[in-house]
Amino acid sequence: MSFGIWELVVILLIVGVLFGFGKLRNLGPDLGHAIKGLRNALRDDRPPENEQGQSTPPQDEKKP
Repeated sequence: MSFGIWELVVILLIVGVLFGFGKLRNLGPDLGHAIKGLRNALRDDRPPENEQGQSTPPQDEKKP
């Protein structure tokens, strides 16, 4: 099942009418901000690295 160019145009027009073309215009920047926020959150969850690029072990454990 493949869509031709005219079917895609009709679908885009229907979506534009339902959601409003103004909201669709803001979709790209909003999606970009969401992806950037997700990347920043993932970067903050990584453990710190030392000079050789290896993760440092947790310091919570005490050895007897």
